[in-house]
Amino acid sequence: MANAPTAAESELDNDLYKAHKLAVGSNYLKRLSEFQGQRCLVFDSGPIISMATSNLLSTLEKLKQSFNGSFVLPESVKHELVDEPLKTKRFMFEALQVQRLISLGVFEVLEDSDMKSLTLEILHLANDSFSAKGKPIQIVHYAEIASVAAAKLLDASALVIDERITRELVEHPRHLASLMDKRLHTTVHVNDSSLALLEKYTSSLKIIRSVELASIAFSKGMLDRYVAEGEERIFPDVKKKLLESILWDLKLNGCAISSNEIEQLLTLASR
Repeated sequence: MANAPTAAESELDNDLYKAHKLAVGSNYLKRLSEFQGQRCLVFDSGPIISMATSNLLSTLEKLKQSFNGSFVLPESVKHELVDEPLKTKRFMFEALQVQRLISLGVFEVLEDSDMKSLTLEILHLANDSFSAKGKPIQIVHYAEIASVAAAKLLDASALVIDERITRELVEHPRHLASLMDKRLHTTVHVNDSSLALLEKYTSSLKIIRSVELASIAFSKGMLDRYVAEGEERIFPDVKKKLLESILWDLKLNGCAISSNEIEQLLTLASR
């Protein structure tokens, strides 16, 4: 017969139940003020989709435990990842997996109303910064920019984005014109005044991708479960192959990374 739980264990179970009830209940949304003074990573939908498709969502649980801070989803990003996919049969399973992480408190959802004004301002500037054939080019949508606005308002440790356009918009916005020239097969013009204002909001943000998260998890031994005990004796490069396979899987599932960047991450991991 199992031993009865101690008073401390019962209290811990009760606390966990309360936290879980809050996370899945009607009051799970958090305000900006509730994150003040905390370390934060703000997530766009892309990296979570990439990691879900690559069977790596459980790795985010382990990374959250070691981060000593909050993993933040803007409400509109949660809508993209959970609310809309739950209406479909094709993406319902992935949506339920993400909802589980919200229910467990791995992800905390930031109320959109607290950052709507800044989101709309950045969205307008981004979609007014480039034009072709005399018309502005809409390059980003509300949820993507909600992540940018949240990272700015929270002074986040990093913004986690896999999609190339949004990442370039934050890191190298003036390079976007030449990138879109090639994609659209036409001349793209830059609105310098809008882009200059946009850079004031984005220049201080740090970007990481799902591949960097996977590399950090690898360095901390969080991916060792994919290697059987003693396997390295018969397959000496198995751990390098493991990381290489994960990085390529993330690339093929939507993370914008070049083969040269993958080689650089593999080199860093082997040191």
